[in-house]
Amino acid sequence: MSTSELTELLDKPNNEVEEALNNLKATIKRRKDCALQLTNVSGRWIFEVRPNLSQYLPEKFKADIPQRLLPAAALIAYHQPMSQAQLVDMLGQRAYDHVRDLSNRGLIDRRRDGLTRRLTTTRRFAEYFGCPEVEFRKVRTWFREEASKMGLNSAQLAASLAPDEQMIISEFSESDSTEEELQNTD
Repeated sequence: MSTSELTELLDKPNNEVEEALNNLKATIKRRKDCALQLTNVSGRWIFEVRPNLSQYLPEKFKADIPQRLLPAAALIAYHQPMSQAQLVDMLGQRAYDHVRDLSNRGLIDRRRDGLTRRLTTTRRFAEYFGCPEVEFRKVRTWFREEASKMGLNSAQLAASLAPDEQMIISEFSESDSTEEELQNTD
């Protein structure tokens, strides 16, 4: 839940709720034997199993990502940081819904960048897909290496993950994402 949702639900001032959440997060973090952690992901507070323990969870407790979101997730991971406008160019208008859904699940971060949003993966994304790295540039490198092992470029990878429908995805030109843009996202 977002802080504003909790504020409304609890009928408490926003700063009081924010302070209580940060105190609870710190208290839980200090406990060595606690299996849960409180995390703020893209503006939403969630309780989750600590990453080092998630491998011990039964499969039925692991969150499923709808297959319709996988192409967008793959493209973001492959090209991050990428603008939402570039994703829309590749996937069409449905990209807006996919970005919102992926963000609500805590898998991507979307930050305002002029008239568009800058999209990157989160720690939760890395954990879900078994990436040994969490920093988005390292996730991008890992993701590209995995795709390369399968002999796929980003568009082919995304199309292979699409649900039964035929999906036409245009390849994103790396020259569209300059090194200067990458530097500005630090």
